Amino acid sequence: MRLTQKHYPHYFALPLLAAGLLIASAAQAGAQIYMPLSASVRAVLQRSVSDQAAPNPAFATQDEADVWLNEMSRRLQKWMPDTAYRMGFLKTVHYEAKRAGVDPQMVLGLIEVESGFKKYAVSSAGARGYMQVMPFWVREIGTPDHNLFHLRTNLRYGCTILRHYLDMENGNLYRALGRYNGSLGRPEYPNMVQAAWRKYWNTTPKATQGARTSAGFLG
Repeated sequence: MRLTQKHYPHYFALPLLAAGLLIASAAQAGAQIYMPLSASVRAVLQRSVSDQAAPNPAFATQDEADVWLNEMSRRLQKWMPDTAYRMGFLKTVHYEAKRAGVDPQMVLGLIEVESGFKKYAVSSAGARGYMQVMPFWVREIGTPDHNLFHLRTNLRYGCTILRHYLDMENGNLYRALGRYNGSLGRPEYPNMVQAAWRKYWNTTPKATQGARTSAGFLG
């Protein structure tokens, strides 16, 4: 009898499962499209990704830091069970997003759609890591030792690239997200990121006086 998927569905599913472990699971993970950069733009981006200064908190107060980190940690727990790693991830997201002038909670929505919060996600186009950064960016604005699977490096590149696309589009987030995903002009990806951002990540409770927790500042 001929072996068919109808008779042995689990047998045929195994190769697909194994392949899925190597590819980003997010359906909308895409790829930034290479475009030559002017010398001035390249210089600005190079300076942005090369800064190695120790990250500092971008919160106005300790209460604000505690409330934001703990609330976002609660929401992120289903993707990242390890508390210490989750807190470090959120602190880095907040720092790199604020540094680039983009909303940290919007960045969380983008990461959810792009990689499903998988550190080693690789798309079919070769985009890497949490923010699915294409390797050509390292050649364009980085150095050979920049590893796109490294947490801070990936977030630094991703936020810098998103800021670059926002500047190209005069602050139009919808079009900037299309460029980020390599799908400019199509609505699916920008709509998905904005929906994830607004429905799951965009509500932040206000800090209350004396609301100290274990989250702490960066350091």
